[in-house]
Parts: sequence; structure tokens; C-alpha cells
Amino acid sequence: MSGYHRGEIAVQERAGLARQAGQSQGAIGNTVPDVAVAFLAGQPHVVVGGTDERGRVWATQLTGEPGFLTVPRPRTLHIGALPPPEDPLAPLLSGAGTGGGTGAGGEPVRIGMIGIEPATRRRMRMNGRAVRDGHGLRVELDQVIANCPKYIQKRDHRAGTDAGAGVGVGSGAQGRRTAVDSAELSPAQQRVLRTADTFFVATASDRGDADASHRGGNPGFVQVLSPRVLRWPDYLGNAMFLTLGNLELNPAAGLFVPGWETGTSLHLTGSARTVWDEAEVARHPGAQRLVEFEITAVREIAAASPLRWSAPVYSRFNPPTSG
Repeated sequence: MSGYHRGEIAVQERAGLARQAGQSQGAIGNTVPDVAVAFLAGQPHVVVGGTDERGRVWATQLTGEPGFLTVPRPRTLHIGALPPPEDPLAPLLSGAGTGGGTGAGGEPVRIGMIGIEPATRRRMRMNGRAVRDGHGLRVELDQVIANCPKYIQKRDHRAGTDAGAGVGVGSGAQGRRTAVDSAELSPAQQRVLRTADTFFVATASDRGDADASHRGGNPGFVQVLSPRVLRWPDYLGNAMFLTLGNLELNPAAGLFVPGWETGTSLHLTGSARTVWDEAEVARHPGAQRLVEFEITAVREIAAASPLRWSAPVYSRFNPPTSG
């Protein structure tokens, strides 16, 4: 799986970046380098994407004390955590490889992951097949991908003094984990997205191979076109087009928006498409393309994470927003 699939190749060619994509392909492997083993061991969280039993793609975050991510073998990642029952990926991940996930007959489930350290602007993507392993997951890796630090806002983390201290975005819940479902964004959730500087997007190919990726920019880079439609710019990157390549074959996508200061998580699932119209793209500074996302379901979880993070230092690579 180290090569590109036909959706990725199609987007690379349409963007006129096939040659650059060929050069970038060397960054895709299937083993974790020693330096990355140490990097993962120091992280208190990992973002995970996958497909639920209804074919909806979601993204979420798993947390633990540093050391909960280990690499017992170069092609194996162990995650010493499972999502809480309120999490949209809890049925998939808690039942992975046992017959309780979406893998037929107890087969592993395919997930995408990104380990990210905002304090140093380092990140690493990993895609593979997961099975339940005690109170955690064992993931056999198919892809390990080095990514550049562009568009990552610098933040330092700390454990929350009260894991339930965060107030849910628009939910009013305090002191305990609660989940609220809806079919569209509330006014409060719309404000969160309009001021967001970071989110994570999960996609899957037509074969179900999952991927999770980071998107960052100055506040305002995410546009809320309506309670059910978002749009964001696709900035200059490594020309791999792993996300857009999956969308070329399968429009299902999921977004995870972390509540950095509160521990609240906002999860969106729906479908996405790439916008290539040159006149429309030109109205967004720094955009090479646009992505439009239509929401089919929203889940907001108050007190989802015990982590709290400092105020951001914005990346110098962030283009200005269009206002």
C-alpha cells in the first residue's frame, strides 16, 4: 500500500503536480522509524478516523498518559486507550477484530491515524488495520507517512485539573461527559467553526482504507455557508493528495474539531467534494483548491478530553483569510 491509488493519481494529474507527487512518494513507508517511536511515546493523544456500520466516516481523538502509544514491532502500533461510549467511533474501535466492529466476522477494521505535537509542530500519519487488544488497540500498519510542519498552530498541553471542567459548545453541560446529536450545526457550533484554526478530517478510499489528516489556518479559514455546509481552502502541500484522492473515489468524510481550552469535542460526518473553479478559488487567499463539506450528522461531546492546551501561536505559513 505504499503506492498511490487511482483517486490520488487522478487528483495529482488534474492539479498538474504528478511529478512532485512522485518525488513525495518516498516519504510513504510501512514501518515506524526509530525517531518516530520516541516521538509517539511522548504524545498524550492521537487522532483516529474510521467508518461506522452505516458507512459514515468519523474522526475522533484518543488520549492517555505519554507512553500509551507504543511500537512493539516496526509495523505495529499499540494504542493503550479506547474511546468512551459516547464517541461516534466507540462501536467500531471497541469491537475491532471481535465481530463487534464493522470488520466482517471479526476481521480487523481499517483506521487512519495522525500523531501530532502542536508544541513542536511535528506530525506523522499512520494507516492500518486494528484489532481490540485488552483496553486498547493493536494496529498493523500499511502506511507510515512523514508530514511537514506547515499550518500547525503551536500549543502546549497540560492535563485538565478537572476533566469535566469544559463547557460543551452550546450544550451548557458542566462537570460530566454528555453527548448531543443533531442533523445540523447550532448557532454556537457555527461560531466555533468560524473561529477555528485547526480541525482534523478523516476519509476512506472506495476499498475502505482510511486516512486521517490535519487542516490548519488562521481563524476564519473555515467558512460556514449554512448550518449544513462548510467550505475551506486547500493550501499548498506535499502533492500527495491522500485526502482529496480518497474523496475522488468516496465522498464520505468526517471532521473532528477539538475544544483546546475546554475538552469539548465536535464531530461532524457527511460528504465532501473538491471545488476546482478557478474564479471561486481565487477569492480565497492562498487556496489552490476548495473543499465543500455537507453535514449529515453532528455529535458534540462535553468533557470528552482531559487535556487542556495553551493559546495558539499561529503558523507563519498560514495565508490571510478573506474576511
